[in-house]
Amino acid sequence: LIGEIGGSLEQDAAAYIKEGFTKPVCALVVGATAPPGKRMGHAGAIITGEDARAEAKIQALRDAGATIIPTPADIGATARDVLGRM
Repeated sequence: LIGEIGGSLEQDAAAYIKEGFTKPVCALVVGATAPPGKRMGHAGAIITGEDARAEAKIQALRDAGATIIPTPADIGATARDVLGRM
Protein backbone atom coordinates (compact mmCIF):
# COMPACT_ATOMS: atom_id res chain seq x y z
CA LEU A 1 0.00 0.00 0.00
CA ILE A 2 1.39 3.40 -0.92
CA GLY A 3 -0.21 6.43 0.68
CA GLU A 4 0.50 10.11 1.01
CA ILE A 5 -0.27 13.03 3.26
CA GLY A 6 -3.71 14.61 3.06
CA GLY A 7 -7.08 12.94 3.44
CA SER A 8 -7.81 9.86 5.51
CA LEU A 9 -7.94 6.94 3.08
CA GLU A 10 -4.98 5.26 4.78
CA GLN A 11 -6.92 5.19 8.06
CA ASP A 12 -9.86 3.65 6.16
CA ALA A 13 -7.49 1.02 4.80
CA ALA A 14 -6.14 0.39 8.31
CA ALA A 15 -9.68 -0.16 9.61
CA TYR A 16 -10.32 -2.63 6.79
CA ILE A 17 -7.09 -4.49 7.54
CA LYS A 18 -7.95 -4.61 11.25
CA GLU A 19 -11.39 -6.11 10.52
CA GLY A 20 -9.76 -9.37 9.49
CA PHE A 21 -7.78 -8.91 6.29
CA THR A 22 -5.60 -12.03 6.38
CA LYS A 23 -2.87 -11.26 3.85
CA PRO A 24 0.31 -9.40 4.81
CA VAL A 25 0.29 -5.68 4.08
CA CYS A 26 3.37 -3.51 3.56
CA ALA A 27 2.72 0.22 3.67
CA LEU A 28 4.69 3.27 2.63
CA VAL A 29 3.36 6.74 3.47
CA VAL A 30 5.18 9.51 1.63
CA GLY A 31 5.32 13.16 2.57
CA ALA A 32 6.51 12.82 6.16
CA THR A 33 8.88 15.75 5.76
CA ALA A 34 6.30 18.15 4.27
CA PRO A 35 5.82 21.29 6.35
CA PRO A 36 2.40 21.40 8.10
CA GLY A 37 -0.16 23.48 6.22
CA LYS A 38 2.00 23.70 3.10
CA ARG A 39 0.35 23.16 -0.28
CA MET A 40 2.37 20.48 -2.02
CA GLY A 41 1.08 20.79 -5.58
CA HIS A 42 -2.30 19.08 -5.53
CA ALA A 43 -5.42 19.01 -3.39
CA GLY A 44 -4.75 15.58 -1.86
CA ALA A 45 -1.48 16.77 -0.39
CA ILE A 46 -2.90 19.71 1.56
CA ILE A 47 -2.58 18.74 5.19
CA THR A 48 -5.97 19.53 6.68
CA GLY A 49 -5.71 18.08 10.18
CA GLU A 50 -3.87 15.68 12.44
CA ASP A 51 -5.30 12.60 10.69
CA ALA A 52 -3.93 13.85 7.37
CA ARG A 53 -0.35 13.86 8.67
CA ALA A 54 2.04 11.04 7.76
CA GLU A 55 2.66 10.13 11.41
CA ALA A 56 -1.05 9.50 12.07
CA LYS A 57 -1.39 7.38 8.95
CA ILE A 58 1.70 5.32 9.77
CA GLN A 59 0.52 4.71 13.33
CA ALA A 60 -2.95 3.60 12.17
CA LEU A 61 -1.45 1.17 9.66
CA ARG A 62 1.07 -0.13 12.19
CA ASP A 63 -1.70 -0.66 14.76
CA ALA A 64 -3.65 -2.60 12.12
CA GLY A 65 -0.70 -4.98 11.65
CA ALA A 66 0.82 -3.56 8.47
CA THR A 67 4.57 -3.63 8.07
CA ILE A 68 5.75 -0.06 7.57
CA ILE A 69 8.20 0.61 4.76
CA PRO A 70 10.54 3.38 5.94
CA THR A 71 11.53 4.83 2.53
CA PRO A 72 10.81 4.13 -1.14
CA ALA A 73 14.28 2.58 -1.40
CA ASP A 74 13.17 -0.08 1.12
CA ILE A 75 10.12 -1.35 -0.79
CA GLY A 76 11.85 -4.40 -2.28
CA ALA A 77 13.73 -5.44 0.85
CA THR A 78 10.67 -5.01 3.08
CA ALA A 79 8.45 -7.02 0.74
CA ARG A 80 11.12 -9.74 0.51
CA ASP A 81 11.38 -9.92 4.31
CA VAL A 82 7.62 -10.08 4.82
CA LEU A 83 7.14 -12.72 2.13
CA GLY A 84 10.06 -14.71 3.57
CA ARG A 85 8.18 -14.99 6.88
CA MET A 86 5.16 -16.64 5.24
